[in-house]
Amino acid sequence: MDEQHDAQNEARQRIARAVREILLAVGEDPDRDGLLETPERVADAFTQLFSGLHEDPARHLEGGFAEGARDLVLIRDLPVASVCEHHLLPFAGKAHVGYMPDGRLAGFSELARVVDGYARRPQIQERLTAQVADALLHGLDASGAIVVVEATHTCMVMRHAETTGSTAVTYAARGVFEEDSGHRAEVLALMLRGMASN
Repeated sequence: MDEQHDAQNEARQRIARAVREILLAVGEDPDRDGLLETPERVADAFTQLFSGLHEDPARHLEGGFAEGARDLVLIRDLPVASVCEHHLLPFAGKAHVGYMPDGRLAGFSELARVVDGYARRPQIQERLTAQVADALLHGLDASGAIVVVEATHTCMVMRHAETTGSTAVTYAARGVFEEDSGHRAEVLALMLRGMASN
């Protein structure tokens, strides 16, 4: 436990030193009042934002329970926030997660933890969407999984004014949803029915 604490402390110190160097490189004074504690604040934030690197989010599905259910399970509008690995700027929005159980179910909070676990690492939205779908399919031995993520990327909004208000939408379909286009379209309609009004 002490070794782990020491490693985390060393990681925070390295991040803080790097942030101080960035501030100097862009022409700021890291010793002025407003920035004095910024390196440590960023270190704490990065430790939290990237905590998913040190876990297997699919583990949240291991405690699923046996049930005879074979009908669609769908949860919409799960909050999702991550950091784009290309610019280290946040993207945030919502995830819609569905699966077709084959005798095993997971609690809704576990589905949220899976999404959050994959989001808490440097990411791209496309990979995040695929990772959640794969985790559901394999972690629950489901016959199908489908995931849609809608997000606004601050790397676009802050760097390109003409993209303000844009939303990126990605989806991944596995198992029966990949194989059956009619079934996939039906579930996507359920997932996205409120999208036009948001």
